[in-house]
Amino acid sequence: MAWMTLFFGVAIGILLAIPAAWGWSRRTERRVRQLEARARTAERLAELGTMTGGLAHEIKNPLSTVGLNVQLIQEDLADLADVLPAPPEPEDGQTLPQRHGDPPRERLARIQKRTDGLHRETARLRDILEDFLRFAGRVELDRQPTDLNALCDELIDFFQPQADEARVKLRCDLHADPAIVSADPALLKQALLNLLINACQAMTLAREKDEPSGGNSELILRTANTKSAGQDQIAIHVTDTGPGIAPDVLEKIFQPYFSSKRGGSGLGLPTTRRLVEEHDGTLTVHSDQARGSDFVITLPMG
Repeated sequence: MAWMTLFFGVAIGILLAIPAAWGWSRRTERRVRQLEARARTAERLAELGTMTGGLAHEIKNPLSTVGLNVQLIQEDLADLADVLPAPPEPEDGQTLPQRHGDPPRERLARIQKRTDGLHRETARLRDILEDFLRFAGRVELDRQPTDLNALCDELIDFFQPQADEARVKLRCDLHADPAIVSADPALLKQALLNLLINACQAMTLAREKDEPSGGNSELILRTANTKSAGQDQIAIHVTDTGPGIAPDVLEKIFQPYFSSKRGGSGLGLPTTRRLVEEHDGTLTVHSDQARGSDFVITLPMG
């Protein structure tokens, strides 16, 4: 009887194990298919990134040639303007000449205006391509122990003339304790500089348009020690007293190609966030309309 009990126990165990094994097999198979699909998607995205990066480079080279030639044409037009005779003064009652009969200087002025516009648009396209290449390209960090307080001091000295020109009061408030992180100083400076430039532009534009804002055009660069999940961190605040950011805009500002500024490429903040994330950090923002915004870069210490 004991053997029969054992037999039935084993049989029942096998019968119970079969559905479990079948379910586990199906889940494993489904998981493998999902991983394969993700791998194919990642491969296609990598190929697309390589293609678009190469395309941007191919466009940038002839665009630079176009820009150079436009500049040379502008110089030739300026030289031509110096040797053309001055237009005659119209007599009383004389009608303005038709376009095809306009004096040479007036026709030259129209050509100069068009070439100036062409030069501006060429420069804008070049800037867009450079922003794209910075955003889409690989980021290779030259990590080294970096004192963020010293880095912020250097950045303040560098940015002070631009702040003065924009009539923005630049202030630095650094934590008393050392703030050492493993970082690429040049790329981290670039990320912070992008935030400072954006803040300056926002305050200047609000002042020119007489929009509600914090009112005193003050830009503060501040460091503070903090913790997250038991890990020591350092936070760098870029705080302005500008117009703030509307909630519907705030949720989009890190999306590539979204820009609330006329003529902006929409890649400045996404590139900044990418540089911060490459340093294992985070970039967050808190904004109050008509009071200002606070962008915070948080990095692990050590």
